[in-house]
Amino acid sequence: MATRVYTLNEARRTLPRVRMLMEAAQLARAEILRLRPEAWPALRKAAGNGGNPATSQLPAQFDRLEAGIKGIGQLGVLVKDVDSGLVDFVALRRGKEVYLCWRYGEDELVYWHDIEAGFAGRQMIHDADFDA
Repeated sequence: MATRVYTLNEARRTLPRVRMLMEAAQLARAEILRLRPEAWPALRKAAGNGGNPATSQLPAQFDRLEAGIKGIGQLGVLVKDVDSGLVDFVALRRGKEVYLCWRYGEDELVYWHDIEAGFAGRQMIHDADFDA
């Protein structure tokens, strides 16, 4: 999926959709992790005996996880870490390409970082520094 360059305002308007998609992905991820201890032995047995209820739940959860992540990607937003729900919007800060950084659980889009800096380099957004 093609990455999109967002203005700060566009990214903030898109965040509710990203949040909804990430919520769905995180719920599916949690269910996969919940089922996994039971599912892995069942997967081995299922190969020999035709199935198990625990394993039958996993494909739907993987589909939900994939739909959330792909949906975010279709918006041109980069999913950086599924486990923490970390995403980046490509934006311009003073004419230089940077990432507007949001993590699942945060209320608003308030951080940015240089492309090379990663999450550890997050800084507070000052609206005046970004293209509207």
